[in-house]
Amino acid sequence: MDTGDVPVPAGHRQGRFALLAVAGILTVTATVTIGFAVAGRGGDPPRPDASAAAPAADASPVPATKPGELTSGPLMASSPPARVSIPSLKATAAVVALGLRADGAMQVPDNATEVGWFTKAPVPGALGPAVLAGHVNWKGRRGTFFDLGKLAVGAGIMVDRRDGSTAMFTVTKVEQYPKDRFPTDEVYGPTDHAALRLITCGGEFDEATQHYRDNVIVYARLAHAHPA
Repeated sequence: MDTGDVPVPAGHRQGRFALLAVAGILTVTATVTIGFAVAGRGGDPPRPDASAAAPAADASPVPATKPGELTSGPLMASSPPARVSIPSLKATAAVVALGLRADGAMQVPDNATEVGWFTKAPVPGALGPAVLAGHVNWKGRRGTFFDLGKLAVGAGIMVDRRDGSTAMFTVTKVEQYPKDRFPTDEVYGPTDHAALRLITCGGEFDEATQHYRDNVIVYARLAHAHPA
């Protein structure tokens, strides 16, 4: 999609893929491939700015926590996402559900504008990392996540949910990784707060494979819940 190719739970293809819910937190072994390219893709997507790729304060694994042991930040009841908005990018899109394909890869949206929520991960606003994936471009059209690499630390992301509530996230870092070095644990591993990951493709376009070589990943955490 030139979304950048979406989270592909690797290992599932070998019959080894496992989803382990630990105290309400989903741990997934996955590789992300979002973004198919086609002629007239409209230029390569922007790379994350160096200032947006600051290392996390603590790179060590976060121990599993129970909902009653949330260490910081708000937490919302479970409700599927309906729409995502990124004001600083002037981007907004409907959110559709994404599951797994028969080969174990994560499904991707079938158009340039929609963004997909990986249903094997938590809902945005609940404890753990919610995962949204979108195209960089698709069939010659720029995707909703084309400018994802431009996001700055501190930028806001709003996710409207089906129960009428809105989960408001703040970006903590934006990074780019080669697809063969996708940070599975950091993206899908348990967190002690309500987290959000936005994923798309980035980097150079490989004419041979017709895919971008990297993934751009935005990390964010829940700052506010409306209504509280």
